[in-house]
Amino acid sequence: MSLPDLVLDWYVHNRRDLPWRRPGTTPWGVMVSEFMLQQTPVARVEPVWLDWMERWPTPSAFAAASRADVLRAWGKLGYPRRVLRLHTAATVIAEQHGDTVPSDVDALEALPGVGSYTARAVAAFGYGRRCPVVDTNVRRVVARAVHGAGDAGPARVKADLADVDALLPADDVSAAAISIGLMELGALVCTARSPRCGVCPVSGICAWQANGRPEYTGPRKPVQGFAGTDRQVRGRLLDVLRGAEHPVGRAALDAAWPEAGQRDRCLVSLLEDGLAEQLPDGRFALPA
Repeated sequence: MSLPDLVLDWYVHNRRDLPWRRPGTTPWGVMVSEFMLQQTPVARVEPVWLDWMERWPTPSAFAAASRADVLRAWGKLGYPRRVLRLHTAATVIAEQHGDTVPSDVDALEALPGVGSYTARAVAAFGYGRRCPVVDTNVRRVVARAVHGAGDAGPARVKADLADVDALLPADDVSAAAISIGLMELGALVCTARSPRCGVCPVSGICAWQANGRPEYTGPRKPVQGFAGTDRQVRGRLLDVLRGAEHPVGRAALDAAWPEAGQRDRCLVSLLEDGLAEQLPDGRFALPA
């Protein structure tokens, strides 16, 4: 069997039961999941996504919500600017696309906050289109199984897309399933640090295995810490605003982080990003 056939057979029998992959999930539901899953573990996303889709099942329903409400609903998912971009994209979909998420990659990429990966993921997983989808997991599977390297190294956008495109069959249904199967294989089996080659469905034709599993020695993306970073401080400040029923004074924000210079810098960045606002009386709140 070819690599795509092996991946498809494995995925059919081993895929995780994730709510946004279940039958009946709309392209809007897929789009929401892709925004949430950026740099966020599946376990944290699942309960938020379920609540989200019950509360805002359509782009227009979400677009009608206030920014304060959506920031509260976003909670601890991190990188809250994502949800404001999603909110803007939902407004465009509601007003310019008849409340239906576009199926065309170019139209999807034209939406605010939707990049190449998200556009392709929505086309493939939301509409079942033949569309190569490339993330870190997919790149790693292809690097090992096809090219015999220990890992993928720095992204090569055109080459990476061409590699995956070459693996996809012509029909939409199989191609979409293989696209998500490659992603699932990289997430569960062909992992970066401890690949489970003994249970890998493509180990028999894997070029990396045939090469003796050479170690990857190229550049790696540095792992970012969290403790003490501006991300942590911004999160603490947002926690104060999300947890308050009414606008808060400066003292409440000052209590969230001890280092004044970093705290002030982060507060200014939240105001500039539209994640907080200062009222005429000097108090602070989530944006209306």
